Amino acid sequence: MAKQAINPDSLFDSLQFGFSQIVISQGRRQVHISGQVAWDANGDLVGGDDLRAQTFEAFRNLDTAIRAAGGTLRDIVSLRIYIVERVMAQSAPVSEALRTFFPDDPPASTWIGVRTLAREAFLIEIEALAVLD
Repeated sequence: MAKQAINPDSLFDSLQFGFSQIVISQGRRQVHISGQVAWDANGDLVGGDDLRAQTFEAFRNLDTAIRAAGGTLRDIVSLRIYIVERVMAQSAPVSEALRTFFPDDPPASTWIGVRTLAREAFLIEIEALAVLD
């Protein structure tokens, strides 16, 4: 898959937060990944009320999902990240996780503050779009 990240100087430096302003991709298949949360394979919540722990588990689940589809994290072109409003001001762990999981050419990303997610204990949910050759 051909993917090009573009971060013009005329827009704010989004790389410090772990995402690209623009991503151009070309491939044959689109992969739409449902929102990933901090559940482990048994359906147990990882991280309790810790946004950092939940964020890293959600990204690990995203990695598992894209690999199951035949791709890698590098194939992800955009993310929608839903963060519960009560922890939105503490979102530094989200930037940290983005920089950890996407160290080069990170995907485009939108962060959305929400009142709640599907379960009250969830603090973050990450949805992705990938393009594969």
